[in-house]
Amino acid sequence: MSEKRFTSLKEFYPFYLSEHKNLTSRILHFIGTALLILCVIAAMLFHDWRFLVAVPFIGYGFAWVGHFFFEKNKPATFQYPGYSLASDFMLFWDLLSGKQPFRVK
Repeated sequence: MSEKRFTSLKEFYPFYLSEHKNLTSRILHFIGTALLILCVIAAMLFHDWRFLVAVPFIGYGFAWVGHFFFEKNKPATFQYPGYSLASDFMLFWDLLSGKQPFRVK
């Protein structure tokens, strides 16, 4: 993990992207975030808040597999939980909209 202290999301996001360059890791992050969103929607649609119990396991599970087995780095969540969570959703949107590629060159 970087020794630099980040003081804004704008400053943190480029570092976050540098920690998420592996294709498989990006796919796992995308799937985890999509499933997390679906769980939240299902909880609201079905008025069953048990769906929310799965949210941290799905979100972190997919992401941490990506980090530990494919990126071979420590998730930024441990040092920057807020910025990391926000960046997960930013990367999801950037991948969905095509602003970021799944395969980093």
